[in-house]
Amino acid sequence: MSSLKTITQQRCSRCGTAYEATAWRLVDGVSDPALKDAVKNGALFVRECPSCGHRELLSYPMIYKDERLLCCLSDRRLDVEGLDGVQGRIVPDAGSLIEKVKIFDAGLDDVPMEFCKFVTRQELGKDVELKFLRLDGADHDIVFTYPEKGEMQMLAVGFNVYEDCCAIVGRNPSITAGLQGLVKVDREWVEQFLG
Repeated sequence: MSSLKTITQQRCSRCGTAYEATAWRLVDGVSDPALKDAVKNGALFVRECPSCGHRELLSYPMIYKDERLLCCLSDRRLDVEGLDGVQGRIVPDAGSLIEKVKIFDAGLDDVPMEFCKFVTRQELGKDVELKFLRLDGADHDIVFTYPEKGEMQMLAVGFNVYEDCCAIVGRNPSITAGLQGLVKVDREWVEQFLG
């Protein structure tokens, strides 16, 4: 499978100039590691107006695939077959796609990661939207980011929290029972098991 792109018409939100931009419909992270990196750092979704230089984040339907993950950026429910050996996920925006790719690329799983985020929010005592950024240091601390007062904050959490959440998921097969096809695994999804 190789990556596929198309040319789309964009209009600058600042000056109104119409221009053409590349939109990737399929990114194969195995055969195109540079595109995988562009997904992970968000560059694949940034467009710059050729007239005024204004940069903006665009979100458009696309499919990302690598050896562990098939993730669809779409606002519609999609049915797929033949996902043997990969996790199928559906996400509503570019930021969520970037996070999924980072999680799986770090050798982690998003199911226990969502439980880890829940536990971390409880410990913080704040209702914030945590996003996985990376593993850090010799102990593989999990680094999350979240917005607060107009700035991005960073928070490191011990890897043992993730390991504990993996154990919880492992002891409760009902959690993973519905993970066939493309599934939206997010904060709302995890809260159904904790309510």
